[in-house]
This record gives sequence, structure tokens and C-alpha cells, in this order.
Amino acid sequence: MKKETAWAKIRKFLTDIHLWLGLGSGIIVLVVCLTGTIYVFNTEIREAATPELFKINPNGLEAKAPEELIAVVEKSSEGKVVAMRMPADQHRSWQFSVRKKEEKKEKSKEAAAPVDKQVKAGKKDGGQGGSAKAKGPAKSSRPVTYYVNPYTAEVLGNSGVIKSATVDFMGYMFSLHRWLLLDKIEEPIFEGLENRKLGSYITGIATILFTVGVLTGMAIWFPKKIKSWKQGLKIKWSGSWKRTNHDLHNTLGFYSCIFLFLMGVTGPLFSFDWYRDGLRKTLGTYQSPDAPAAKALVSDFGQASSQKLSIADYSAAASQILNYHGDLHLSFPADSAATVAVTKYKNGFFAPAAGDKLALDQYSGKILEISKFSEMPFNERVSGSLKALHLGDVYGTFTKLIYFLACLIATSLPVTGTLIWLNKMKKKKKKPLVKLSVQPVV
Repeated sequence: MKKETAWAKIRKFLTDIHLWLGLGSGIIVLVVCLTGTIYVFNTEIREAATPELFKINPNGLEAKAPEELIAVVEKSSEGKVVAMRMPADQHRSWQFSVRKKEEKKEKSKEAAAPVDKQVKAGKKDGGQGGSAKAKGPAKSSRPVTYYVNPYTAEVLGNSGVIKSATVDFMGYMFSLHRWLLLDKIEEPIFEGLENRKLGSYITGIATILFTVGVLTGMAIWFPKKIKSWKQGLKIKWSGSWKRTNHDLHNTLGFYSCIFLFLMGVTGPLFSFDWYRDGLRKTLGTYQSPDAPAAKALVSDFGQASSQKLSIADYSAAASQILNYHGDLHLSFPADSAATVAVTKYKNGFFAPAAGDKLALDQYSGKILEISKFSEMPFNERVSGSLKALHLGDVYGTFTKLIYFLACLIATSLPVTGTLIWLNKMKKKKKKPLVKLSVQPVV
């Protein structure tokens, strides 16, 4: 009998880890990967379901001044426009981010309502204002997006009142992917632990196990005999279903392993603060909460004149530095000292998710800071792209298609892996019969 090599022993150990981690997290991984596959094209699906909000026809008209559109939006929303997005495509609507002002009537009603009703109302709103102390809208709540036809100044709708079965479905897919729908349950399952946190912990742990499974799978993909490595690159469709199933797991897992690793290693940062901090420390981009804050850029009030700069002036100043075709996003100053933040995003099939950023003096339009993504250090670019690396839009539609296929493969791995394990268990039960030869007694 040949002695077992060291690699054979390591491979067997890694195979056992791969097996039991896969069996332990298989169902959760299946759910997370299936919903992730659907959610890759979340933006495109939502836009296709509500084209009336995004698609417009210029009809030969000139776009109205942004200030005129802002006035229309603020009147319609009874709020304050804090940012806007101007697409490069003339057939797309403009978007305005609005923070709504608190109304006295809502305040009085909420103050008069019993505490338990306030708590339940807060939970229905996604957890914001879900305690007796929280009254009124949370300060950290996201602005409402208003969609406007810039050629007619018509408000097409807003993100707060979108009614679409598809949009609702995608919301459930996101909830299932992140929290296993536990955020939909009002009463806490475990006292002292929010259901959303519980769901996040479960999916986070399952994703960590999945990532270890990807790494061990990459290791055990290499066959015992190096000469046989080519077998792991193709699927034998002419073999038995067991062989085909094995090849689907082995071969497809190999071809998608890099993308599965990227999805897996970035997933838990949405679940665990310690993981997110550790990942940033590894990349050298971690900033301690106790560290002194960087000095904020300020506008020079001495440059203020009777004639206020227009949004077109800010756009023109940004285009001098960022001279390429793309969508322009402007965040307006919160006070008299703040700056105008401008971000420009490239368009196209390979367009990166990250944008180039500028800080402008709100009075003079002078560029105070330039931050081009391509000129940043590699570790900062990776750190700034962690979300995009998980979602798959790091290089636009091109990487979205790759992630869609990779995530589809990931959804199949728990199924094909379990079938491989069941087939091996059946083999162990079917032990060969040993024939005993009887010698005649002399």
C-alpha cells in the first residue's frame, strides 16, 4: 500500500472543512445568492417598472434653468432641495434630493399619540423613530428624490410615493438578502436584539463561511495527480448525471471563484462593524472615531457679491477640470461657510461606479479641492470601491453581467454540493459483499 502524501492529507482536511461549512450554511447561502442574483440589476429593473419617472422627450425644447426647477420642486414638496443630479442623456429626467420640513400639525399629533403607538409607527417606517424618545422624522433619514422633466418643469413623481409591484418585490428581495425578512417582524425574536440586527448577523456569518468555502474549494480543485488538472476545466455532458453534477460544481466553481471571493469578502462589512474596521485596517484606510476630524473646507465670504453664482456657473467650473461626458451631481452648501460639492460620473458600458469629486467656493466658484478617482492610491481606490465590489457595478454593466452569472453559479453550488455529498453517502452504505471460500476438512 502506497503511503499517503502530505498534500493528500491536507487536501482531505480541506475537503472536510469545505463539506461541513457548505452543509452548515447551505440554505442561507442559497437564499442570499438567489436574491443577490436578482438584485444585481436592481436599478435597471426599477427603472423599467416605472419608466414614467426616468424617461422623457425633449421635443426640441431647451432645458430650463436649474434654479427655476428647484423653485418648482420646493413649492411642490414643501421642503428644501439639498442636492441635484443632471444626467448627460437628454432623454432622462433630472433628480432633486429634498429634505422635507417638519409640519406643526404632524408634531402636535405625534406628541398627543400614546407612546406604544409611536413605537409601532417607528417600526413600520423601517426602525426610524422607533422609540419613545424619538419624535418626528429622524435627522439621518434619507432625502426624498423628486423626478422632474427639465424641459417642461413638470414634477413626474417622487421616491416616497412610488407604487409598483415590481418596486415592492425588489424591496422584499433586498430585505431577504440582507435580513432574511426578519425586519418585517415587529416583535423582537430575542429580547434586547433588533430583528434586523439578528438577520444581519445570520447572513454575515453565513457569508464568512461561504468565503472560507470558496478558498477551500479553490485549493481542493487541484487534483491529486497534476496531470489530471485539465479535467477540472470542462464539464462531461456525456457522462452519468452524477458525473455531470460533480463537474458543474467543480468547473463552474473554478471559473467564478475570483468573483465569488470578492462578493464573499465584502459581504460581512454590511453586518459587522469589527469586520468593516478590520478590512479598512488591512487596506490602510481606517480612521479611528477618536481621531481629530480633518479641517473642513470653507468658502470665502469676502468673495460674496450682490450677484449670486448660478448652478450653471458651478457646472461650467467643474467641466473645465472634469472635461468628459457624464452625469453631474451637485450637493448644495448647508450654510454660509460650506462649499459646493460636485461629483461627476462617467457613462457607458464600462463606466466605473466611482466618480471624480470637486469642492467649489460657493461665492467665487473657485475650485478648492480636486479628487480624481484614477489618481488616488490603489488601497484608497479599493477601500472606496468595497460596496461596488459587492454589488458588481464597479465597472458598470460589464461587471454587472459577470456578477450576475457568477451569482447564478453561486446559487447552484449548495445544490450541486449537497448532491455530491448524498451520492458519496450512498456509496459508503453499499459495501461490497466478501465471498468466503470454504476449504474441505480432510
